[in-house]
Amino acid sequence: MAKIADQYLTIDPWKIIEGGFHAERSRVSESIFSLGNEHMGIRGSFDEGYSGDSLVGSYLNGIYEEHFLSEPMTYKGISNRICFMVNTVNWLYTRIQLGDEVLDLNHSRFSNFLRHLDLRTGELRREFIWKTKSGEELKLEFSRFLSMKTNELGFQRISLLPQNFSGPVTITLAMDFSIQHEMYHRNFWNCPQKAAEDGTWSILGVTRNIHHKLFAGFKILTEMTPDVQNLDEDQFIGCRFNLNLTQGQEQHVDRAAVLYTTRNPEDGTGVTWSRGRSLLGQLGTVNYPEAVKENARYWQTFWDQSDITIEGDPEAQQGIRYCIFQMQQTYRGTIEGTNIGAKGLTGEAYNGNTFWDTETYCLPYYLFSNPKAAKALIGFRHKTLPQALARAKSLDCRGACYPVATTDGTESCTLWQHASLQLQPTTSVAYAIWHYVRITQDLDFLFGPGAELLIHICRFLANRGQWSTRRNTFGYYAVMGPDEFHMMVNNNCYTNFMAKQTFLYTLKVLADMPPEKKNGLLKQLACPPEELGAWQNIADHMFLPRNAETGVFEQHEGFFDLPHIDVDSIPVQEFPLYQNWSYDRIYRYDMIKQPDVLMFLFLYNQSFSREEKQANYDYYEPRCIHESSLSPSLHSIIAAELGRQEEAFDLFKFATRIDLDNYNRNTAEGIHLTSIAGAWMNVVYGYGGFRSDGERLVFHPTIPPHWKAYRFQIVYRNSIIRVDVTQKEARIQLMEGAPLHALVCGGLREINRDGLVVPV
Repeated sequence: MAKIADQYLTIDPWKIIEGGFHAERSRVSESIFSLGNEHMGIRGSFDEGYSGDSLVGSYLNGIYEEHFLSEPMTYKGISNRICFMVNTVNWLYTRIQLGDEVLDLNHSRFSNFLRHLDLRTGELRREFIWKTKSGEELKLEFSRFLSMKTNELGFQRISLLPQNFSGPVTITLAMDFSIQHEMYHRNFWNCPQKAAEDGTWSILGVTRNIHHKLFAGFKILTEMTPDVQNLDEDQFIGCRFNLNLTQGQEQHVDRAAVLYTTRNPEDGTGVTWSRGRSLLGQLGTVNYPEAVKENARYWQTFWDQSDITIEGDPEAQQGIRYCIFQMQQTYRGTIEGTNIGAKGLTGEAYNGNTFWDTETYCLPYYLFSNPKAAKALIGFRHKTLPQALARAKSLDCRGACYPVATTDGTESCTLWQHASLQLQPTTSVAYAIWHYVRITQDLDFLFGPGAELLIHICRFLANRGQWSTRRNTFGYYAVMGPDEFHMMVNNNCYTNFMAKQTFLYTLKVLADMPPEKKNGLLKQLACPPEELGAWQNIADHMFLPRNAETGVFEQHEGFFDLPHIDVDSIPVQEFPLYQNWSYDRIYRYDMIKQPDVLMFLFLYNQSFSREEKQANYDYYEPRCIHESSLSPSLHSIIAAELGRQEEAFDLFKFATRIDLDNYNRNTAEGIHLTSIAGAWMNVVYGYGGFRSDGERLVFHPTIPPHWKAYRFQIVYRNSIIRVDVTQKEARIQLMEGAPLHALVCGGLREINRDGLVVPV
């Protein structure tokens, strides 16, 4: 894999530190230092403004706009509409003027630049000494964090310490809705209402097309002089004031911001305005230091349960904690009807849309740390079932077809070869239900929304596939599997295998349902016995292309006959291939973008022998170029299972530090949120040897040679299990809940409070 780290951050177990400003990596840092609390996210751009390369990004989960392609599509089933997470309001807007000079690190002289994000408190700090042209030296520190207790709250502190002068400095604070959405080079907000009263400043934004309403207001928490000047522009509300500084004495300017929305475009502006003003009025005597302490208490409780510790590898320790921190910042399941975008709340790439990664890569993290959040992720798919039904109809099919990319449940991918040919978003929803219920035993969900979703999905899969007259087998034609370097293929093995499992699971669920519930649901959905019989027949005759001699599954019919290319021979400067190769050239070889066959071997790991995994890994790994950030972690997990330690660790490091070290050279667009979920799996499933797809949990711990020890915890039903691994032994112990049995290193063993010790 010809990708190398671009490391410029200081290694620290609990902080992300940038010593000295790296202007050439400005946007990379803005992504890495992003903050979020599920409700909202803010990129790490400079409070005071920066005229250099920067993306000022402030995003709210579930607040989106729409864009239509300039020319309407003439073919049925091809989407012309893109929904995207829209850039909202810069609530950190600050300008600082000393004498005749306005602070701007693109032009101003400065020294001692230091920026660090504390993963134990969620607070981002940045400090430097500003040296004006007239000789004044002012030490500044900007601090910010988002409340994990009250989603709508964000806090900012500006600390000023004059080094060699006394005198006034002019500060402007505001709420600014005038930011352009960079992807479309335009602004999407109208601001019909503003107010500056009682020491607060408020503004209402309404998106131009969807009509989402967002209240944004702030209150200055520190004592102010009476000379505050109000500022009021079209999309802007704020104030300007002078602060008298004394040499050697530090002063603070603190503010709390409220960003409130109902996320319902149908709600009137009055509802949003009054509720936002009410939240702003409730700030009362809140102060910055106490609010930071409250956030630290939240994070301490979180880390006590969810931390992964690694001894002997500081880079891996920092990397995995950063991954976990960003997962928790982005999604906790507290906001109904939202999901996880590919870049989280950190950038505009992929339009903030949700992909099938949620159910395959993100779900395990939540399933074993916060099952309620896992259920909420599936709940998003149930909420958007009407859109999935409409999507299937547009493709001339019955049932429910889930979109490749979505924000509101509709298809936001306008590339027909993806939107119309990829079925894995649909099968992944069924897999998520299977995985969630297997772990939680939530039968109320399964026999309610779960079964409804499964039936609609089976209807689509039955209608979308066809029978081969020559073989009398069922399969899928003109599709694209997870490997997006091959399109319009027949019988993609992943697609066929996952569809078969979906049919079999749905039939089992219906067989296990209480008769009255089953009969009521089948009647409600007009699903006769003949339809269920047809699904069984399809499952029995599903075609899975495979070489009987080698045991290697053929990725799709004809894959074994494709011309071979040595992926290691491709010059590193030609990556990413999408930007350097003609589109059709990519499809000509047996080179793959990301795991396809290996993907279903992982998802249903316990269904395959070690020999089958070995044969398929040996065949497909050398053909994979890891053009997708989802790829390294899954390869690392299988490599660890097969005992390939060096290979597993190289891929693990790539996955764990993909953003901190900018391996793909695109962190500037936002962090790889769904792939860093794979980094968590890399430790738990990879080195912990954990598997959750069988009848019982499986643990088979291993450890990289240079690690001294590592530890992780999982939540399983009402129990908490801790796994401690050293170079000599692994200890698996029940911390809370009732004892349980698991397969540990190949044997059925009880895990209890005494702990189970096995050699590594």
